[in-house]
Amino acid sequence: MDEWELLPVCAGQHDHSAAALARQEMPDETELSDMAELFKTFGDSTRIRILYLLSRAPLCVCDIAGVLGLSQPAVSYQLKVLRQARLIRSRRTGKTVCYSLADGHVETIIGMAKEHLEESH
Repeated sequence: MDEWELLPVCAGQHDHSAAALARQEMPDETELSDMAELFKTFGDSTRIRILYLLSRAPLCVCDIAGVLGLSQPAVSYQLKVLRQARLIRSRRTGKTVCYSLADGHVETIIGMAKEHLEESH
């Protein structure tokens, strides 16, 4: 017997095939947990501000700190978190480290979040 059949059945007489399909396509628990962790990383306003800045241009720590009015150590800590989440990358040129978004997916997420909020206001 399929686990789906063990769930309580609603009283409605309608097609449940979409729910069955959605269940089949559900990622495994490890992937869902990783997704939740990714969204937790996005859940900090300082990190979102940094990601937004980096969606506009690659920047060094001192530029990010200056724009956001934060200390360089505070920005460096947040950059470390973002790097560990693979949301940003760094490139060293001499003594300067420049940060940018890891890929277009991150820029898309930031853009879509902004667009969603603008539409719902």
